[in-house]
Amino acid sequence: MQRLDLRAKAARKFKATTHSRHSLPVAENLLQQDFNATEINQKWAGDITYLWTEEGWLYLAVVLDLFSRKVIGWVIHFSALK
Repeated sequence: MQRLDLRAKAARKFKATTHSRHSLPVAENLLQQDFNATEINQKWAGDITYLWTEEGWLYLAVVLDLFSRKVIGWVIHFSALK
């Protein structure tokens, strides 16, 4: 590593980003972990992911049709540093 001028990068401290202990209403789990669909537009599923950039957080939300596995819609939101 020294010969190639490489340096180890220290691991960051774990930071919880989800807070499950709250009194807010929670939507019913209609799929009950059954992600198999027998026809198009029968079941949709969504996911949100986020990435830290030098300018702030970048959020991506996607909705998929579980039968065709095609993207129904998506949106990106950028939260800049202040």
